[in-house]
Amino acid sequence: MGSKNKLKRFNENDTFDNVIQPTREEVVNGFQWKGKWNSFFKNDNPIILELGCGKGEYTIALAKKNPNINYIGVDIKGARFWRGAKTAIEDNMNNVAFVRTQIELIDLIFAENEVSEIWITFPDPQIKYKRTKHRLTNHDFLKKYNHILNEEGVVNLKTDSEFMHGYTLGLLHGEGHEVIYANHDVYKNQGAPEEVINTQTFYEQQYLEIGKAITYIKFKIRF
Repeated sequence: MGSKNKLKRFNENDTFDNVIQPTREEVVNGFQWKGKWNSFFKNDNPIILELGCGKGEYTIALAKKNPNINYIGVDIKGARFWRGAKTAIEDNMNNVAFVRTQIELIDLIFAENEVSEIWITFPDPQIKYKRTKHRLTNHDFLKKYNHILNEEGVVNLKTDSEFMHGYTLGLLHGEGHEVIYANHDVYKNQGAPEEVINTQTFYEQQYLEIGKAITYIKFKIRF
């Protein structure tokens, strides 16, 4: 994507009511919507997050199917989620928002028990050992997710990375978390939830074209 096109998208994001782009200082010093997201949406509906949402395909697809649930895509790359934000506006979807921030700040964006469910779709697996702290399912991230999820809250991980799938399963079992469902090839093995196989991200379509297996885990965090 050219810099001119990126700039255009950044500028357009600034005009979208469904896009929030706080500075790090604003987040650290008391984010305005923390604990008040139902006021933002003007309802008391459940809140579901898509972390590292990219173009926001899951945020949009799930929000269309479930108009009585609020969906929030979180990503640091605003030029990517511009597509999802624009689609939500064009389709008059009032249950969608996007936040441009780093995922490690997630517990400063949402209050304790404020979130009902989390989707992590095709994250960077951060395979090198020195990148362990950046894996979105490591111990520290799970602690943050556990803080913002309500008592019945669940996490969904969908990835093309066998490494990420195996690493996450190992960590979940090792720490005593509850694995509700796991599938190492959702398109070949029956039983995957409808929302897993009926929504495909831009990158997922590319992976499928070259024959990569798509894996999925649904789990509850038990600290």
